[in-house]
Parts: sequence; structure tokens; C-alpha cells
Amino acid sequence: MSRDRVYSEVRQIVDFVFDDAVVAVFPDMIRRSVPGYETVVPLSGLLAARHATPGGRCYDLGCSLGATALAIVRALKVPDCEVVAVDNSYSMLAQAQANLPDEPIRWLLDDIQTTPIESACAVVMNYTLQFVAPDQRLNLLSRIRTGLRQDGALIVSEKIRFSDSDQQAYFDEAHLEFKRANGYSDLEISQKRTALEEVMKPDTLEAHQARFTDAGFSNVDVWFRCLNWTSFIARP
Repeated sequence: MSRDRVYSEVRQIVDFVFDDAVVAVFPDMIRRSVPGYETVVPLSGLLAARHATPGGRCYDLGCSLGATALAIVRALKVPDCEVVAVDNSYSMLAQAQANLPDEPIRWLLDDIQTTPIESACAVVMNYTLQFVAPDQRLNLLSRIRTGLRQDGALIVSEKIRFSDSDQQAYFDEAHLEFKRANGYSDLEISQKRTALEEVMKPDTLEAHQARFTDAGFSNVDVWFRCLNWTSFIARP
């Protein structure tokens, strides 16, 4: 696994993109940046597989290198359930296919906001929704709900923010300490934060829960939380 040093030297900061430089170090980057990542991915696969039925589909939207799609494949216990992995980064998808050439995954280079969702048993978006424009998030969730079977589930993992400024400051600092403990310098942390400011917009827990309801989901639960990172499961 290549070590993430994308922001280790002083550079002109532009908006964060999932380009070749990020793809090359992505597994290291996300494990050192997202608390609980290595727990969330396999559990997402298990939860998605619980809803899988023959003839249905499980979607990994914003699949990056396919970790969640692979977790679903490994957890499936029913035949004839298709796993569809979607990302809009050519670099990510090309590397995912190169890494997992023999896995029964259908890879799609596409915008998740327009990807058809059909006969879905489960849809997973791990750390994806936060990169969708805030005013377009409800429409995306509504489209997913329309394409989801009545016994299906939507699994979403996100960084969250807090309405209370003291609570926000506390968990922000805890997250910074997590990254420092994983070997990131203050320069790397600062430069990456600047790069993400305009492209990654976290919501509050309450905003997420209200949006799921507005999109047509009746049952919404938090199934994992680590610092300011939270995973939800929403069911019709």
C-alpha cells in the first residue's frame, strides 16, 4: 500500500479531486483519515447482503476502489444478485477494475445523480453524499427510494457537523488528533482541509434524518458512529 504524501509539501491548493495522485494512495489516505473506516466497510457489506434477493441489485454509489462492492460480494448468500459499482472518476474506476479483475462486479463510469437505480435490494453510499451539492441531495435520495424494493435498504456513511459550536470544536479537534496519531503533519492536515472546503459539505445528524424522511424512508437508524463520522441505514 503506497503512503499518502499528497499534501506533505507546500503547494498551491486547488479543490480536491479524485485524480491519479489520490487514487495511487487512496487506501492509505482513507484509513488514516476516516475513523472507523475499516469497520464500516465490511459491516456495510453484511447489511446490504441481508436485503439481497435473487434477481435484484446491490449498488455501491461512489465506489472509489470498490472496497464496499467487494464486501457485498463476499457477504452475499443468494444467487443471481448483481453488484453494481458506480463512480465518476475514470482514474478510480480503472484502478478498481485492475485491482479486482475477477470479481463479479459490474463497473459503471457514471454520475450517481443520473445513474438508473432499478430493482435495488440495497444501495450503499459510503462517504459519497457529502460530495454532492447540498441542494441536490434530496433529489438523489428520492431517486434511490423510487428504485428501491419495498424490503430494501439505503446505507449511508458521512462526516457530520454539529449545530452546537462547542460540540463542533470538540469533535473537530478529536478528529485532528486522530489524523496526527496516524502520522499526518499539521501541514498535510491544513492543506487537505483547504482543498476540501468547497467540495465536501457535511450536514448535521438532524438534517440527514429529516432528508431521509422527506425522500420517503420510514425507518432511519444510526448503526455506527466514531467521532464525527456516522453511518445510517434507511428503510421504506
